[in-house]
Amino acid sequence: MANRKEAEEAVKTILEYLENDPTREGLLDTPKRVIDSFDEIYSGYEQDAADILSSTFNSEGYDGIVLLRDIEFHSTCEHHLQPFSGKAHVAYIPVERIVGISKLARLVDLHARRLQNQERITKDVADDLEEHVSPLGCAVIIEAQHGCMRCRGVVKQNAVMTTSAMRGVFFDKAEARSELMQLIQSGS
Repeated sequence: MANRKEAEEAVKTILEYLENDPTREGLLDTPKRVIDSFDEIYSGYEQDAADILSSTFNSEGYDGIVLLRDIEFHSTCEHHLQPFSGKAHVAYIPVERIVGISKLARLVDLHARRLQNQERITKDVADDLEEHVSPLGCAVIIEAQHGCMRCRGVVKQNAVMTTSAMRGVFFDKAEARSELMQLIQSGS
């Protein structure tokens, strides 16, 4: 892995490729600013799902759907390094333990703050819930608009991609999926 100085030099090389005068005043500190922003944008590499989901609470017999919907997120497409953003809906049915709702949002951010594709975020959030919370079922539905579709290539401004991962009862039982979709749509 490159060190910070090497990363800043790489940004300088890109500026030289793009700009007639990469030494002009407005660009002098750009390599440092870009790497600073990368540290924040790609902070998901420094986090672990087990740490996020380690703190749970007694479900006190609650066995219905727990849904956090409309979790906004921003990510970067690994294919074109273009941004994509949207909202995630994360649900699970607890067996004995529940997690704090902020943990569900943090889990989405953990995966979104990496070079990604939407399908992997969807799958990985569901995998982590299944592994660390052991629910009766979990579901992740993500809707996002992609910069690589909006500003290059086919240039479609309003296209929304939807992905889903259903596990346990959400996969096995149509009634559970139907109830989940009604809950998501009731808030829209």
